Amino acid sequence: MFLSPIFAMFRTNVPHTIRKINVSQPLFFQIKWNSSIASSKNKFIQEKIYSDSDSDSDWDSCAEKGKSEFWRRKMRTFHGILDINKDGVISFDDFKILVDRFIYLGHLDLHQQKEFNEVVQNMWEERWGTINPYNLVTTEQYLEDMHHVVNDRQLRQKVHNFLPYLFKAVDKDKNGYITAEEYKLFFNCLGLPKEVSLVSFTAVDENLDGRITLKEFVKTGRDFFLTEDQRKPSKLFWGPLVK
Repeated sequence: MFLSPIFAMFRTNVPHTIRKINVSQPLFFQIKWNSSIASSKNKFIQEKIYSDSDSDSDWDSCAEKGKSEFWRRKMRTFHGILDINKDGVISFDDFKILVDRFIYLGHLDLHQQKEFNEVVQNMWEERWGTINPYNLVTTEQYLEDMHHVVNDRQLRQKVHNFLPYLFKAVDKDKNGYITAEEYKLFFNCLGLPKEVSLVSFTAVDENLDGRITLKEFVKTGRDFFLTEDQRKPSKLFWGPLVK
């Protein structure tokens, strides 16, 4: 995830100005889930990134994936990001709070918000079943789930579906790329220190032109989940790895 999945919460009078997000405060706006599918444009982008991803070369052999300690360390890192309240488990409420942080920046229109929520809900239900307060995902459960994902072709193709919405949420001027300053918004929503965002930004900015395109963002984010190559810059996508 995102990840698996995120919820249906948004408000129509979201301010279109940048402001500091209070990462410790949940929001309490909820809407009904929309059943529409993601836009064809987003699907095209996702399919193009899937075909171009560096991590695709990792699947030439029939060997089982997701067994290295390095890969498990990455998954533990992401589980920790999703665990908003740091109680050791992931709940759907954690996802709702995380998604709300991105939506509350005010840069996604209502249609994008609905798509974002739908993608996340589908992810949750596909991986962990029903949405209820007692459906909690431990670190080991998450590792087991992601091990299944990286060894299933269909699930691998969808592992990055939520990433375009994170990009668009922090692209405040909607010019199709994000700067180092906008990338700080990304880290702020994740609850990560802004000071380390530059290291991650540089890793994602493959051509070192000082800005990140949607393709660079999604491609590197996807590689984080799939590749076991420690040389790949994607290991820094979600900040420093846990010990």
